[in-house]
Amino acid sequence: MANGVNDMNGDRLRAVIADDQALVRTGFGMILTADGIEVTAEAADGAEAVAAVRRTRPDVVLMDIRMPGMDGIEATRRILADDTAGEIRVIILTTYDLDHYVYAALTAGASGFLLKDVTPEHLVAAVRLVRSGDALLAPTITRRLIERFAQREEAVPPADPHRDLSGLTPRELEVLRLLATGLSNAELAERLFLSPTTVKTHIGRILSKLELRDRVQAVVLAYESGLITPGGTAETAL
Repeated sequence: MANGVNDMNGDRLRAVIADDQALVRTGFGMILTADGIEVTAEAADGAEAVAAVRRTRPDVVLMDIRMPGMDGIEATRRILADDTAGEIRVIILTTYDLDHYVYAALTAGASGFLLKDVTPEHLVAAVRLVRSGDALLAPTITRRLIERFAQREEAVPPADPHRDLSGLTPRELEVLRLLATGLSNAELAERLFLSPTTVKTHIGRILSKLELRDRVQAVVLAYESGLITPGGTAETAL
């Protein structure tokens, strides 16, 4: 099963697993190891996770959202706020697909989330996906999650709620608006009469200009900046 598990530099993928349940850590660790992904450390709470990441510098962190002491949200924020975090990606682990803490974790910089009953194949695919720079949220999940929680008090305020979007071209703003409604690249291409490659290029430029990690962060920013409002559609936002 270990085919294709190397990262973009040809090195072996490395992961940290943070969960207060030993059985979860063991089970996930066995799945990843069997597929050739190195588990560099395990952690039972957020503080241990932060320390483990700083010590072992993994590519991906599987982070339980609810743990004693420091929870997964704060741990994610601390890990990704570190100047040496580099390309580390965080996947949030949750029991419910619309856990009200998930949005806060995404604003903290997480690249997506997984349910704890995920299949082994999906778990491995998820680690590969976020390491490649993509976000781990299906378009429909993105839409449901953001629209439900974008204006909740539990959501963590963004570091810069008035991020300047003036550097984006009109086409890039249009792509961002549509992206925020949960459209996939293929759907964006069809809607805008562009090739999938061109759409991917636009998204890459948007992320670069706004200094965002991935498309999930772009969706979050679109709502927090007021570019689009929860419950709105691409048509009403344009």
